[in-house]
Amino acid sequence: MDRTVIIHAAVEGIIDEAVVQKLIIEAGGSPGAIYGKTGKVFLYQKIHGFNNAAKAWPWLVLVDLDHDAECAPPFCTQWVTAPSPYLCFRVAVREVESWLMADAETLASFLGLRHAIIPKDPEGLADPKREMVNLARRSRKEAIRKDMVPRQGSGWPVGPAYASRMIEYVLNHWRLEVAARRAASLKRAIACLRRVIKEEKSRNRPKRSWPTSIRKMQM
Repeated sequence: MDRTVIIHAAVEGIIDEAVVQKLIIEAGGSPGAIYGKTGKVFLYQKIHGFNNAAKAWPWLVLVDLDHDAECAPPFCTQWVTAPSPYLCFRVAVREVESWLMADAETLASFLGLRHAIIPKDPEGLADPKREMVNLARRSRKEAIRKDMVPRQGSGWPVGPAYASRMIEYVLNHWRLEVAARRAASLKRAIACLRRVIKEEKSRNRPKRSWPTSIRKMQM
């Protein structure tokens, strides 16, 4: 009987947390502790610790590309010059919302839109989060508009329950394998996790606690 492979992770925010939990499960692992959720700067400050932890244990670190680089490869090199064997450092192009839009059918149904309105190339969008808000603005569902679209004059880029609605979509509707067909960076993330899980299972090592040096990291 295959043993469960626990994968710890670090993310920018709570929407990303829901995404990586589903991603790990879809890849055949079990989500462990999820660190971060306070933005990209924190992850950059701690990436060496996460990479060090991944010398022995599977880790997933997910960040948005945003406009920090033209494409993912130079961005990855800037963050992690020598990735540990059990680190999946993955970059959502350009934001995790592009991965969610890649399952156009279920997103259209969730937002109350026609399927054709959803962008066909979500990873080509300059600002996927803004596009998601604009889609919500066109929704036939009043509750979606109220929750996801910022109130005029608020100064906020998203509505008051934007994150809650996105998490609801991820957990209950988003089809990860379907989305991977239209989001290459998501497809690569799944492949990386499956490789790490396969390698970890092949080690056939006894269960043991997470190393003390890692537990004491100030995350």
